[in-house]
Order: sequence, then C-alpha cells, then structure tokens
Amino acid sequence: MTAGRDEVLAAARSGNEIAFAELVERHRRELRVHCYRMLGSFDDAEDLLQETLLRAWKGIAGFEGRASVRGWLYTIATNACLDALRGRSRRVLPQHLGAPSGLDVDLPPRTDIPWLQPFPDRLWEPAAPAETEPDAVIVGRETIELAFLAAIQHLPPRQRAVLLLRDVLGWPARDTATALESSVASVTSALQRARDTLRERLPERRVDWAVQEPTDAERAVLRRYMDAMNRADVAGVAALLAEDVRAAMPPLPMWYLGRATVEEALTLSWDPTGPAYIGRFHAVAVDANGHPAAAAYLCPPGGTVFEACAIGVPVIADGMIVELTSFHDPGLFAAFGLPMTFQPG
Repeated sequence: MTAGRDEVLAAARSGNEIAFAELVERHRRELRVHCYRMLGSFDDAEDLLQETLLRAWKGIAGFEGRASVRGWLYTIATNACLDALRGRSRRVLPQHLGAPSGLDVDLPPRTDIPWLQPFPDRLWEPAAPAETEPDAVIVGRETIELAFLAAIQHLPPRQRAVLLLRDVLGWPARDTATALESSVASVTSALQRARDTLRERLPERRVDWAVQEPTDAERAVLRRYMDAMNRADVAGVAALLAEDVRAAMPPLPMWYLGRATVEEALTLSWDPTGPAYIGRFHAVAVDANGHPAAAAYLCPPGGTVFEACAIGVPVIADGMIVELTSFHDPGLFAAFGLPMTFQPG
C-alpha cells in the first residue's frame, strides 16, 4: 500500500467518511459483478453491494491493512452473499424447469420463481486496470455469460464461492480458505467438485468458457434482428434464427425450441388482424452479459407511446441466433440507462 493510500486508510479508520469512500470506490464495479456472479440477480447484487459497503464501513476501524483493501472487500462481499443465499433456491431460466412448450401452452408470469437476470455491460468494472488501480481485475467475458451464470447456479453456495475466488479471480487456495474460514484441503476438494459439476452443466458450445469480444458480424446480426422486429417482419426474424434456436421469456415459464415454433409464435402475436396481437415494437441496441442485446419497447394496440417491455439477450454463433432470452422486466431498463417510455420522432 502506498504512502498516500496509508494516509487514506488511517483517515478512514478514524471515521472519515470521505476517506472511506475514496478507499472503496475504485472497487465498486468489480464487487457488483462478483455479487452478481454469486447471486445470479442484478437486483440482489445491488442490494448486496450496499450490504458489503455497510459491513466494510462498520469494520474499517479493525482493518489493519496487512491484506489488500480489495481482498478484504471481496472477503466481506463473498460472505455477505453466502449469508443472503442461505435457504434460497437457485435462480433459473424457463428451460431449466422442463421440456419445451407448444403453442397451445399459455401460462401466466411466475413471480414465485427466482429467475436469473441480465447484467448491463455498462456497469462492468473498467475494461483494464488503470495505473492507479494495479490490483483491479479484468472481467472475464465468459464468466458473465448467462450460460456460465446458469451453470454455477447448480453449485452449492460455498462451492460457488470457491470456484469464483479460485478460478475466476485467481486467488490462491490459502487466501480462499482464509476468506471462507475453511481449510486448504476443504477448498481444494470443493473446487474439484465445482469444476466437475460445471463441466456437466455448461452447454457444449461453452464448455471451454471461450467467449470472444463481440464482432462486427454479430452486431450486424443484431441490427438486422432489431430492424425486422421494428417492422414486425416475422420472416426477417426467422431468417436469423438457427434451426434449433431456444427462446425464453422469463417470468413467463414456458419456452420454445426450434425456428418453426418461434416463427409461428411471432406470427400469432405480431399479426394486427389476429386475436393475439400485442402491438408494435421499437428496439434499442444495448449490451448485456457480454453480448450485443436489444431493449424492446412495446406500443399496445391503439396506443401512441412505446413502453419498456423486455431486455433481449441473444447468443449469436456462425451468423445465426442460437439462443434468445427476453427478460420481460421493465424494472431492468434503469440499470441499462434507458427511459421507461419511447416516443417516436
């Protein structure tokens, strides 16, 4: 710790709130991501980030600085998340609940199920550590993916914590054991079990966690998708879907498998002459969970204002959309820096 940082720490330990804020602010973004990975929920991650900072403020007088501030904060955040996870069910997507649905299935939203939530890329930690933050961590794009988040939800909370600290953050086994008040042998065993489970749960195309930066080609697919959506062009959307595409719309519990089924579902809901017509869409490009994504606004039949509807997170491979999860939660729009309504110009 530098002399300047020593002075800031001393001031924070004496109860100086400004010094404390300076000490922890540089770690806020990465701590939010860590809480999100632990919990699978953006909303819960926001709550646990605040809980972490509150615990840190209450404990700063006893922090002697032998470990790094960052490591101390991660320890607090991890244990706060473990406390929050006690007794909770794992977070899921509709495809984790059962077989794909037919078009004859029309189920209401389920608010009693803990759904996975997307994470806005704009709230990640900086893409690379600044010179003044040599211990900051670069986000592994693959470990923010929905596929990864869904897979680690199958781990018991302590295994999840071990995997994230060891394999994602790169902590030594001894430091991980200290943070979790455990033994090195216990941490090593938990990590092996977590890795075995992860290999079983990750989709085949994600088994190596290898995810590249979004390419111009992927963003071009997203633009074509949004354009077709804005024009209610079902055929245009269908042309971008893989034959075995999976489509889900939490908190609706059903999900669809296959291009033909998705195309038929869109035809029913986008046909202005049909009884199931839901209205017109306007899509705005965003980034979520390491992917180009689309925020959809919906103008209901007879309306004039487009209202926040869903955050759609596609997975694009070989120029086709192979998965599309549309999170029908207007409350997420603020996290993406978007207004609740859109008025066409």
